[in-house]
Formats: sequence, C-alpha cells, structure tokens
Amino acid sequence: MSIDRGIPLAERMRPRSIDELAGQGHLLGTGRALAESVRAGRPHSMILWGPPGSGKTTLARLVADHAEARFLTLSAVTSGVKEIRAAMAEAEQVRAADGRTVLFVDEVHRFNKAQQDAFLPYVEDGTVIFVGATTENPSFELNKALLSRARVYMLRALDDAALDALLERALQDPERGLGGRRLEVTVSGRSLLLRAADGDARRLLAALEIAADLAVEGVLNESVVGEAVAGGSTRRFDKGGDDFYDQISALHKSIRGSDPDGALYWLARMLDGGCDPLYLGRRLIRVASEDIGNADPRALQIALDGVAAYERLGSPEGELALAQVVAYQASVPKSNRVYTAWQAAENDCRSHGSLEVPMHLRNAPTGVMKSQGFGAGYRYAHDEPEAYAAGVQYLPDALAGRRYYEPSDRGLEERIRQRFLRLRARDE
Repeated sequence: MSIDRGIPLAERMRPRSIDELAGQGHLLGTGRALAESVRAGRPHSMILWGPPGSGKTTLARLVADHAEARFLTLSAVTSGVKEIRAAMAEAEQVRAADGRTVLFVDEVHRFNKAQQDAFLPYVEDGTVIFVGATTENPSFELNKALLSRARVYMLRALDDAALDALLERALQDPERGLGGRRLEVTVSGRSLLLRAADGDARRLLAALEIAADLAVEGVLNESVVGEAVAGGSTRRFDKGGDDFYDQISALHKSIRGSDPDGALYWLARMLDGGCDPLYLGRRLIRVASEDIGNADPRALQIALDGVAAYERLGSPEGELALAQVVAYQASVPKSNRVYTAWQAAENDCRSHGSLEVPMHLRNAPTGVMKSQGFGAGYRYAHDEPEAYAAGVQYLPDALAGRRYYEPSDRGLEERIRQRFLRLRARDE
C-alpha cells in the first residue's frame, strides 16, 4: 500500500490496538483494570489526564474500537452549546438503534462549569460513554459531579524506552511509517530525537518526519536531526498550568530538603521555560522566612539582595544572583518555627475576637487615663536584669501562657532557644 504523504506521520502511526500503544504500562499492562475493560469491550466513562503526546486521543479511539461504538469528538476549544446538543442528539439516535457512543471531549478543562453540567444526564443514563482529555489537574478544573461519574486515569510522559520503540516502529513499518525509505539513524541522531521529543510521541514523529526529508544519503545524524528540531523548546512548561506549579513546588521542596543540586536544577528548568525571574525571586524571599527563618536570618537579606541584583542586571546576568540565593538557602540550617508561630497567632486572632489590651500595657498620656489605671504596674524592661521583666504578661488574659514561637535547635535559633529557657526559668 502506498503511503499518503498528505497525512502526517504521527497520524499514520496512531496505534490500532492496545498492544501498540507506547508506554502507560501502569494503566495498560497485563492485568490492569483499564486494559482489561478496554480489551473486553466494556468501556466506562473516564477522564484521561496527562501531558501532550502521551496517548489520550489514541486511547479514547481504542476504547471505541474495542467496544464497537460510534466515536464522536468535541473540542472544548472550538465547541459550544450548539455542538454539544448536536452531539447528544446524534448519540441518542445511535442508542435508539441499539448502538453505543464514545464521546471524546478534548481539552475538557476549557469547558465552563455549566457546559460540563450539560453532559451529566447523558453520562448518567448511558447515552454516551464520556472520555475527557485534559492536561490540567481534573481536581481543580472539572465539576465534582462529572468527576463522580468518571474514573480519572493519569497518563505519563513517555520514557526513552517507549519513545525508542515508537521510533523503531516508524522506521520499519512499510505501510504507515518510513519503512519504504532506506533510512539509518546514528546513535547521536537517535539520542537527539529522543531528547527533543521530551516524552511526547507526537513531537518525536513530527521531528522524525522532518529529519527524514533532510537526510543526506539516507542518514539521520546529529546534524540532520539538529536542523529538524532547531528553534523548538524541548522542555515542558506551561505558565499557570500543572507543569508550572509542579516545578515551583519541586524548587521549594528541594530548598526545604537542603538539596542545592535539586534546587538549582528546578530553578534552571523554570527559567529555561520562560518563568518570570521576579516571580521566582518573590518565592525565594518567602522561602527565607517560611523555611529558614531565624535559624539563619541572613537568608532573608541574601534573598532581597539577590532579587535587587537581578532587577539591576536583568537576564541572563542577573540569573546567577538568583542561583546564588537558591544554593545558599538550600545549604543553611532550616526552621519553620516563625512560620508556624505566625499561623498560630493568626488563628487566635480570628477565633478569639477583639481581646482587650491588658491595662499595664496601655499608654497613659493623660491624667484621666492614668486615673483609670492605664499603664499601672508596667515595668520598663531595660531597667531589669538582662533587660527582661520576669513574670510580666504581654498577651490578653484569655491567652495567658500561650506559646507561639518555640525556637528550634538549629542554627542561630539554638542560641535563641537557650536564652528563652533561661528567661522562662526566671518567670517561674
């Protein structure tokens, strides 16, 4: 069969069975519930959550094929209420003829809540087997009512082994792939193709197709592949999307975990993906107080200085200052005691109402106020030993004895903790 060059390679190579689908062994391996239900032709409504090129559309098609069901598609990018009603009317006609319909909704997270609700009765009564695809976290983007009627499956970016198998199949398949052309991929060319794909099957096949047209004497070496993938970013990063929040979480947690290598990597990934460096700088200032605190108070000043340096230098020179901040923060002792103390104080403010200031802490600038007892019994701390008035209560009466800030035994806070132990012994 001759190859229709008008159809992109990625579309020609779309798997025709579960066994051809690259990767996703955690969902489609032997004995897995999803794989068994698809093979048996017993589909159920589902949400497929995963990065681009992980096989969401293909899996939806296979669900319909194995169930011998009508396959209808809607894209939330281009569809509205009119298209939804038309699709539901078509599905009802199929059902009336004792058929089944798999309704595939791409980018389902782009439908608003009301539009998502429009599917519920048809999913509920079995008119359609609903398969939604999304790159965003369904927990945040989809109605709870829709989620309760569909199982969520998380697809993963393809690893190198899955990509390599797909690459080899495209090279060898005489019917759909490039098997009709004598092509040789060098080790370096293959490595670059896999790296450029970044877990995305569609991206891999698109790059391979371009490289094949550029091949010199049928050889796809690093130079040819490099020309094919030139100008395209190979790292996943979606400003405001799941990748963004996953990566900022990884950066923060690497610093918290005292791993400068991990922290520097995630900083580089985010800057490489186009994240606003000043956003990262603001996060690092927050980290200095939340995760380091008084274990090393210098961390806050270093974060402020790093952001100021970036503002003065810009990119790329100023990015080194942010890297210095990250490396320092990940290397020093950690304490979240200021953070937890602040949360506790805020909670008491909210839950105890407007508690009165104790009389001995109030100012008494007038005679009338003094006669009412304002400031009576106040002890000036600087006149006391160690500038500490032992036994004085500074909290409202309802909160007397409450402890918010309990210094850790790390860094400077260990010295602060020892001082508190000594002063509180005097209180007793």
